[in-house]
Amino acid sequence: MKSTQLHSAQQFLDQIKIVLCQTSHPGNIGAAARAMKTMGLKHLVLVNPKQFPSEEAVARSSGATDVLEQATIASSLEEAVADCRLVIGTSSRNRALPWPLIEPREISTIIEKEPTAMPMAIVFGRESTGLHNEELQLCHYHVNIPANPEYMSLNLAAAVQVICYECRLLALAHDETESDANHANDELVSGENKATVQQTEGLYRHFESVMTETGFFDPKEPKLLPARLHRLFAKAQLTEAEVNILRGFLASMTKHIKYQSNKQ
Repeated sequence: MKSTQLHSAQQFLDQIKIVLCQTSHPGNIGAAARAMKTMGLKHLVLVNPKQFPSEEAVARSSGATDVLEQATIASSLEEAVADCRLVIGTSSRNRALPWPLIEPREISTIIEKEPTAMPMAIVFGRESTGLHNEELQLCHYHVNIPANPEYMSLNLAAAVQVICYECRLLALAHDETESDANHANDELVSGENKATVQQTEGLYRHFESVMTETGFFDPKEPKLLPARLHRLFAKAQLTEAEVNILRGFLASMTKHIKYQSNKQ
């Protein structure tokens, strides 16, 4: 492979975050860092790890200390993925509210369809309980590794390795031409880039505020409405421009409600 292609592949991988939520065992952090480095990924984000930094993490990293040294700590998953336009959460359980579910190899199909959905985060949950429902609601897709149904004991680092391998295959196949770059820049100017998690969550909170004000939503009895709204936004894969349109409409509704209230 030409060096320019390798450079392009690395640029692609540099837009991918691996996020570990509340990891209990520091050795798993080190092993995950090793799995990442073997596939060329660098950006590790730790959400409230139980123990980090750690000598055990360094030992288990087998030389991937640069990944550990550059790792960032976040207080919540929302903070960890705020700047990402695509978030994929690992999940092995069926949920009460179905979410778009994919296998690791399908990640490439998503990127091909949505080339502006970068940077991307792939999120891994706790060793014992995985990701909480509220965390999974921040994800656009849930990914499931189709392990042996008779023995699905896949540890955290092994799961990270499988996903990082798929990311590397995707990066090596990625052809970053000059026209693609120019096209992406045009989309950035026109607002057609996919919205970030921070922008989408801002829209959700705006919706919640207006729904509460109109009496449509009762925060004391939310039921499945928050989850359904998050799923709706995940399916829609809203662009920045679309988020702005919806927030402008919501702001107009609030203004109209206040105007009508003042008339009475």
